[in-house]
Amino acid sequence: MVKIRLKRLGYKKNPSYRIIVIDSRSKREGAPIEELGYYNPKTKEMKLNKAGAESWVKKGAQVSDTVAYLIKNCDENGNLVYNKKTEQKLSKKAQAKLEAQKEQEAAQQAAAAEAAAAENSAENEAKEQA
Repeated sequence: MVKIRLKRLGYKKNPSYRIIVIDSRSKREGAPIEELGYYNPKTKEMKLNKAGAESWVKKGAQVSDTVAYLIKNCDENGNLVYNKKTEQKLSKKAQAKLEAQKEQEAAQQAAAAEAAAAENSAENEAKEQA
């Protein structure tokens, strides 16, 4: 079976990877069938032959999870489109506090809408009486 996966390069605690097409029985640093590009996770730098990767997938090559993510999030030139996560992980206490604030805001908006509706109905009654 042919797979598209990463081949580790670089030294200790500073990895960089090549995106390769290789027989699944070969070891991680074995001789590849084809090299499709490279990826540096520290700098988020990537260059990928996207057309080549898609052609191998059409031929039946299995894609690893990481490489599937990289293929999905690269542009037409093969560069990584990296979106930083804006959502933070919150503790249970902080999540409960945030939910309570949202509920309070929703209640205030509902009360304001109700007051505006009552005001409009009072104005309409005043106009009808006049």
